[in-house]
This record gives sequence, structure tokens and C-alpha cells, in this order.
Amino acid sequence: MSKIDVTLLSEVCQVAGAPGYEQRIREKIIAEVTPYVDEVRIDPMGSVIALKKGNGDKKVMIAAHMDEISFITTHIDEDGFVRFHPLGGFDPKTLTAQRVIIHGREDIVGVMGTKPIHVMKPEERKKMPEVSDFYIDTGYSKEEVEKLIQIGDPITRWSDLIEMGDCINAKSLDNRVSVYILLEAFREMAKTEVPYDVYGVFTVQEEVGLRGAIAAASGINPDFGINLDVTLAFDLPSAQPHEQVSCLGKGAAIKVLDGATICDYRMVRFMKEVAAKNNIDYQMEILPAGGTDTAGIQRHANGGSISGGISIPCRYLHQHIEMTHKKDIRDCIDLLKVCLTDLDQYDWSFR
Repeated sequence: MSKIDVTLLSEVCQVAGAPGYEQRIREKIIAEVTPYVDEVRIDPMGSVIALKKGNGDKKVMIAAHMDEISFITTHIDEDGFVRFHPLGGFDPKTLTAQRVIIHGREDIVGVMGTKPIHVMKPEERKKMPEVSDFYIDTGYSKEEVEKLIQIGDPITRWSDLIEMGDCINAKSLDNRVSVYILLEAFREMAKTEVPYDVYGVFTVQEEVGLRGAIAAASGINPDFGINLDVTLAFDLPSAQPHEQVSCLGKGAAIKVLDGATICDYRMVRFMKEVAAKNNIDYQMEILPAGGTDTAGIQRHANGGSISGGISIPCRYLHQHIEMTHKKDIRDCIDLLKVCLTDLDQYDWSFR
């Protein structure tokens, strides 16, 4: 199996980047990508746009969102407990007993708390929790909390990246694994010529509505679009085969559709052909619900763009324990690279 740089992936996963508060991860990305591209700039919304110049007259936009599902501080009560609003989609039951970091004047560790089961009424024990049932306990008094934390401070999750067999387990693999893939593709292609200008866009605010991709696509106006994001791997004991969407270890997932877009069939065919030609393992992805930046690129270029997606199978999405397979990550890097070098060799007419 081709190796991946687990150290870099871990670093990328750990850097904070709540939607709308991507300053730290943006600085990390700029530092990593600058040596391997021709230009780097930040658009008005905060997305990082890295340009690798090509030889042709067309433009390709590759998107990998850099924000992570997070929270924002909304209230500090009389006892110093912090209330919050989610930024992105959470399954409330996964919040129980988790640590978070509130990014105030200093980074403050807190724990997610809720009513103890010991004092719940029988009917309460049967009820599924809601996000509003939780609060954050920092261990500080109200006076101490207010010296460090303000309403509007972002909150991210705390979970270390670990290796488990051939898999990676961490928070924020959605979508930092795609950030890593795009960084590695640029690094490995630093001396490789590409037929068209490649705009690698590390987008902001995907988790709250594809906002950065929409703005970036409107500005770049790409002819082609490829989105990088995780997809559901429901290859678990409770799943029926038709429910799995994707499976860990079976290769890059070529997106057919998700809840926000139907990929251009020409891009789907192209990806399948170049994967087969280059002996890259792949699987097909049909994700019934959940949108990605693919839709932002496809719809918001002037007149639309020929767009598709390369997805990374991931178990336990939007939890502290997201899991991906090293082989799939490697396959996604390789598929992206050959797509970028072979775009001009395909017949893109409607047929």
C-alpha cells in the first residue's frame, strides 16, 4: 500500500476552523501549499485560492472545504456554564461526554454536560437528547469565564488523530482529509505540467450552506469542477448492502449524486475511465441526503460548469471518531492527479 503522510494529516485535522472562523486552518494551508503553486490568494470570504498554471485556455476548480462542524457561544449563565448554537449538523446523542475547546481570549477546554441519568424520570430516560439539553462546563466560575470567553466565540471539538490498523480515526476528517489530499496532489504535481489552469480552492463555510464554494465559483468561473469531500461509509453490521453508499478500503468514491446535485454524467464517465486506465480502485457513490460544494461549483460558474466529485469513504460522519482508510486516501490522491493531467484528452461533447 502506498504510504500517506499521517503527520501532516494529523496536523491539518487538529487546527481549529469553525465555519466563519477559519483563520488558523487558513494560515496552515497557505504555509503548506505556497511552495508548490504559482499563486496563492485569499478571496473576500476567506477561501484560499491556490493557482497552478496550465497551458490551455480553460479553468478547473478543485474544492476542499476547510471548515469543520463546530459551535458558537450564545450565553454564560450565573454559574459559569456556557450555552451554544451548532454550526453544522450534529446528532445530539454523539455530544455526550465529549471535550471541546472554546476559542476566546485564550483557548479554554470544556466538557459537554447534560442531566445525569441518575436523576432522570423514567420517561426522560427514553427520550432522545436534543442539542439544547447540553451545556459546556469549563470548571471556572462565571467571573472567571467572562474574563476569557465572550458571546460569539467559536467552539471546536477535541479529539486526537490515531491510527487503527490500516485506518485513520479522528475528528474533522470531514473535511480535513480532503484538504490533505489537495495539498498532497499539489506537492506531488509540483513539476508536472497540466493542460489547464488549476484553481485549488480551500473553501470556507461549507458546513452551513456551501457558502465559500458559491462565492469562489462565481469569481473563478471554472469550465470544470471537481469537489473533494467525505461520503458516508455505512459498511457496518446493521447495514443492508443497498444502504452502504460506500465501503472502507474499496477505493476512491466517484460521486454520481448527493442531496444537492446530480453530477455531470460526462465527468462521471471520465473519472471511471481514467481510474480504470491507471489501475486505481474506485467505487460509485450515490448519497441520498446531504449536499457538498459540488453543487456550488456546478451551479455558480457563469452558465454552469462540468462538475463531479471524488469522495473519501468515512464511517461515523459528524462525530469525534470519524474513520477513513489509508488506501482510499491514496486512491483519491492518485485519481485527482490523473484527472487533472488528462482533462484535455476527453471528448466533452454531449453524446
